[in-house]
Amino acid sequence: MRSKLRRYGVVLLTAALVVSCSKVPDGILSEKEMKAVLIDMQLAEAMISTDYKKYIDDAEKEALYQSVFRKHNIEQAVYDSSLVWYGSNLDVYMQVYDLVLAELNERQKALGDVQASAAPVSKQDSVDIWPRLTYLTFEPKAVFNGITVDIKPETNYPSGSTFVLGMRVWGLNDAMKSRPEIRLSANQGDTVITVNDKILQDGYHETILRTLPTKQVKSVYGFIRLDGKEDSTSYFKIYVDSLNLMRYNYGRLSVDTDSLKTAAK
Repeated sequence: MRSKLRRYGVVLLTAALVVSCSKVPDGILSEKEMKAVLIDMQLAEAMISTDYKKYIDDAEKEALYQSVFRKHNIEQAVYDSSLVWYGSNLDVYMQVYDLVLAELNERQKALGDVQASAAPVSKQDSVDIWPRLTYLTFEPKAVFNGITVDIKPETNYPSGSTFVLGMRVWGLNDAMKSRPEIRLSANQGDTVITVNDKILQDGYHETILRTLPTKQVKSVYGFIRLDGKEDSTSYFKIYVDSLNLMRYNYGRLSVDTDSLKTAAK
């Protein structure tokens, strides 16, 4: 079920209105229809992120997703088929993705860039604690090419927790002077554990932060950014989606990381 729900979140980014003639075949949602559906799916994800108590189990989340399908009078099978088609036609994907980001960013600006509160802590394993939107872009004209995060749980995370920041990335090229950087830190009282990383190629990327097994984790913070060395007059756009930050109990992350990559697809 977790991978099924993540699949929804992964593809929330893939649609908006393209004013030219529809490029999609019969039986596939048009660009305009995909925009309407996927904007609502993104809002559903935002609701889940900001109201953990209401959507604490998968049944509540699934009911919310199904309400989006009912609103737009479509079956999940049509939605799934459309996602497969868009995923196989990246030229259309990237056009509509730009437009979706533009609309979502306008909505976000109207509300303010507010980080959601951290989810309540439990001993449950494999918990996604990422508090912001699950997508990100880097482009020349951005005021700040990146995102910061500062997660302070209601109660401390268990000692020895491992945190895995996962994402899908595309748009990197050999001509770029720099690569997106990642810094992830854990505050364990009198000790701060930090890992630094770079995204060097397109595809799935993950950064793993392991904390000390003797101290609880008071907060997790850091950033994903492009350091600004790129020529602002040149064109580039790097896309990040499926952002998630999984927390695992001590000793748990002997898991095969390939399974994490599969879950994010």
